[in-house]
Amino acid sequence: MGKRKEESVSQPGSQKRRRQEFLCEPTDEFNEEEHSQLLADSNFSSPSSVGEVGIIESIQLKNFMCHSMLGPFQFGSNLNFVVGNNGSGKSSVLTALIVGLGGKATTTNRGSSLKVFVKDGESSADISITLQNQGRDAFKPEVYGDSIIVNQRINLDGSRSYRLKSKSGTLISSKKEELVAILDHFNIQVDNPVSVLTQEMSKHFLQSKNEGDKYKFFMKATQLEQMKEDYSYIMKTKENTCLQIEQGVERLRELKLHYREKKERYKSIGFVKEMRNHLEDLKHKMAWAVVSEMEREIQPIKESIKVEEERTEKFVQKLEECQVKVNEAKEKYKAIQDKLEKISEEAQALHPQCISSKADVQAGRKAFNEAEALYNRSRTELKRLGRDDEQLRKRIEELKNSANQVSEPEKLERQRKIEQLKEHLKAFHDQEIMISQELDQFQQAIYKCKEEQATLRKEEHDMKQALDSKLKQLRELKDSKTNTLKRFGPHVPAFLEALETSYRQGHFKYKPIGPLGAFIHLKDAELTLAVESCLKGLVQAFCCDNHSDERNLQMLMSKYYPPGFRPQIIVNKFQNKVYDVRHRGVHHPEFPSVLTALEIDDAVVANCLIDMRGIERVLLIKSSCIARKVMQSSEPPKNCREAFTAEGDQVFDRRYYSSDYLRPKYLSKDVEAEISHLEKLIENKKAQLATSQQRLRSIDSEIRQNEGHLSSHRRHQKELQIKIRTTSAEISDLENTEEHQSVDIRTLEDEAEENRNRMESVKQEMVQQSKDMENRRNILQEAEKRFEEMKEKIHQVEEIAGPVKDELNQADCEVENSKRRFQHYEEKQKEHLACIKRRKELLANKEKELEEKIAQAKQIYAERLEVSRTVKSLDAEMNRLRERINSEKDRHGNREEIIQQFYDAKEKFEDANSKVKNLKKFIKLLEEIMTQRFKIYWQFLRLLSLRCKLYFDHLLRIRAYCGKIIFDHKNETLSITVQPGEGDKASLNDVRSLSGGERSFSTVCFILSLWSITESPFRCLDEFDVYMDMVNRRIAMDMMLKVADSQRHRQFILLTPQSMSSLPTSTLIRILRLQDPERGQTTLKFPNRSQEEEDQ
Repeated sequence: MGKRKEESVSQPGSQKRRRQEFLCEPTDEFNEEEHSQLLADSNFSSPSSVGEVGIIESIQLKNFMCHSMLGPFQFGSNLNFVVGNNGSGKSSVLTALIVGLGGKATTTNRGSSLKVFVKDGESSADISITLQNQGRDAFKPEVYGDSIIVNQRINLDGSRSYRLKSKSGTLISSKKEELVAILDHFNIQVDNPVSVLTQEMSKHFLQSKNEGDKYKFFMKATQLEQMKEDYSYIMKTKENTCLQIEQGVERLRELKLHYREKKERYKSIGFVKEMRNHLEDLKHKMAWAVVSEMEREIQPIKESIKVEEERTEKFVQKLEECQVKVNEAKEKYKAIQDKLEKISEEAQALHPQCISSKADVQAGRKAFNEAEALYNRSRTELKRLGRDDEQLRKRIEELKNSANQVSEPEKLERQRKIEQLKEHLKAFHDQEIMISQELDQFQQAIYKCKEEQATLRKEEHDMKQALDSKLKQLRELKDSKTNTLKRFGPHVPAFLEALETSYRQGHFKYKPIGPLGAFIHLKDAELTLAVESCLKGLVQAFCCDNHSDERNLQMLMSKYYPPGFRPQIIVNKFQNKVYDVRHRGVHHPEFPSVLTALEIDDAVVANCLIDMRGIERVLLIKSSCIARKVMQSSEPPKNCREAFTAEGDQVFDRRYYSSDYLRPKYLSKDVEAEISHLEKLIENKKAQLATSQQRLRSIDSEIRQNEGHLSSHRRHQKELQIKIRTTSAEISDLENTEEHQSVDIRTLEDEAEENRNRMESVKQEMVQQSKDMENRRNILQEAEKRFEEMKEKIHQVEEIAGPVKDELNQADCEVENSKRRFQHYEEKQKEHLACIKRRKELLANKEKELEEKIAQAKQIYAERLEVSRTVKSLDAEMNRLRERINSEKDRHGNREEIIQQFYDAKEKFEDANSKVKNLKKFIKLLEEIMTQRFKIYWQFLRLLSLRCKLYFDHLLRIRAYCGKIIFDHKNETLSITVQPGEGDKASLNDVRSLSGGERSFSTVCFILSLWSITESPFRCLDEFDVYMDMVNRRIAMDMMLKVADSQRHRQFILLTPQSMSSLPTSTLIRILRLQDPERGQTTLKFPNRSQEEEDQ
């Protein structure tokens, strides 16, 4: 797998070993057929699918041991390396894994009680472990889903509690029995050293001289302890027998050590001269090793300088990008400013047109009313002429048909009466015309009054709404005397209580902060309106640490805030310190900035206002005249973007905007003064409303009065019309009573003809007047339409101007933010160049020192030597050689005596070794008499033992080692013998006689052998490569990579202080690098525990 060359599985030797058949004990030997069968069943050669259940997806620690926060660490499904320096938290992760899955404190070898895992100064520690729960073997997949989250809290009193959650975060159970059921289902054993091998357990295993511990290690790993309890009597018998063997082995070890000591003394007689020559060679190597180390120190400096010089171009590119953004922001600002000026000019240009349109409407209405009055008069005249014509026709007919003659006096009397009635009729006509004109005047007056009435009613409605708003604001102010939060809305206290409850229930990672205005206090009360005009909606805003909290806050707000009135939510990473803005803030000797004028209770609020509004760059100047002078007469103060006056006006270097606010609403400290001012405003509003209502009543009275006059005149008009008709009828009657002979019928006919001509003339006039009235009506409608369109345009322009102004402010903020980013990268570039300069100076000093070291090395040995060893190791070996040479000089023993002691020790050792072998043969004979009852158990035990030995032998051969594992099931011992080199050239030795690296390698082989015969979804090793040299570490790493590749259904978590940079690239390998420990980090106060160390 990967880039490394894979080692092939080596077959054992072709020579068959003699296999003894025992019913009661598994043998240590096996034939080729068994070897082949076991090799075929081996996990090393069988491909596996990816693990689906029981593997660890992630782990996170809080206030655990000496770490405030570790993780979350996302593990891969196969091979994971957790690397980091000592103290970075590797072992803490493994300890948390044991404790988090229900393990005891003693299992971790880190303490006797859980309370020692709580960080000093904290009340509890939290562990969160996510287990994969997929596939057909998943545990309650319909409840937990694809993952099971195990949360554990450890309290300071040593107690702990569990919270088992589904993948979605839903709490499923808080009982430990549920956790035990999950662990049993997944076959997870955190107290099994093969599943989880801690650093302390690994050291104990490496340094242990008790072979029974190894056997217990094996038994616990293979879960044979449960079967062992059924055979307790047999195991007791084997323990008694093993006591004798252990005594013989212990004596054999002592004799072996004595034998080695005598052998070394025997060899040292001829090695003194060789040691002196070797010491001289080491001196030469030492001189050039110093040079090599110096060169290795210089190389990273050169590489870092090269890397930093390559990064210089990136800084230049970033500055160019920032400059482009600054220019774009300025262009955007200029475009919006031009747009706002154009809108303002358009609004100013529309006002004269609106006034002109209104005058046209009034003139058109007046002309239409006049035309309508003329038309009505003509229509009345036409009706009158029609009645006259009818009467004349009747009269002529009567005269023509009348044969009666009247006397002369009667005729004169009728003529006089007719003349008198005609005079009355003329007077009646004149009165009717005057009344018609007065009716038109009353109608015009009523129309004007109704127009004024509609305007006043609209003003009355607006005043009532404003009064209701002020009364509501007054109630809120009075309520805020007992609860200041009500100034931000009557629902805010209840909302904050719900927010606190939701935070306690764990719905928020960090409690949101708000409203921001509640955390702000002004040093100078006169600047309250200026600050509110500057911050605007930010006073009511809330701040969240992350977007997840933002979404939860939005859902909570929807229950308390009406639609369209939800305050702004700002996402800004919470920090405990206020930003250092001294280098970019405005500093003026007379006037404060918004930041310095405020006392802010929370650093998060201050940072939020700095990011969103740039309050460190806004000045507060009470006088508007002085503000104009400071900002517009000359260059504005350094870093000053804008200023606000005490009246809330906004002042830029080229613009001035009046404030929309008259009084502060949220930040005023003097609530009583605000209440008093509001009460006065309410009284004024009430007075204005009363005046408007009084004027409205007056208009209503005037309308009623004019309508009364109109009704009275219409009645009078009808009465006159009746009188006219009556008088005309009387005249007709009188004229009809004349004698037929004396009446001039021709005159009446002429009069009738004249009357008909007059009617035609009036009809033509009415047609013309109707056309004129229709034209004037159309003109009036067009004027009214133009007037309404003009008012609508003005309204639209006013609506457009507000958002454009806000857009202009936003664009101005973008310009300032772009400038800040440009300054930030400019400062970063300066720091970068200074860093390169410092490193070049350091490189020059190192190179000068290197030249001196090379000159000194040439004086010691002129020819350059390539040395792979470190100065420290060479110095240690030279010191050992000097001590050994000096000890040999001081030793004055007899040569023959030394030789005799060597042979005596050899004879005793061989004799003891023979006796130990004979005892082992005796144990084998004892096992032959075991009953058939244990046959199945021994067969199972034999299979696991043989598989373990097979894998162990196979893994040792990769390193060209030979060795074996001896299981003594009666005495519960397991002995491991390993010999570096070929097996035929050297005798087998116990692992304790090996070097640290060889012993670690042998231990890794043994652990991998146990892995092959045990079942568990994951394996954990802490510092598996301790004491290994580079060769052993590489080989052990290759073995582990191969094992992990062949067992993809299992998860491997290996903890090591090595960098693991040489690992191959693979999707199955994940490296988690922990950060170096924080400065000042202390160690945990665990109880003192003595540990025996063996001298071998």
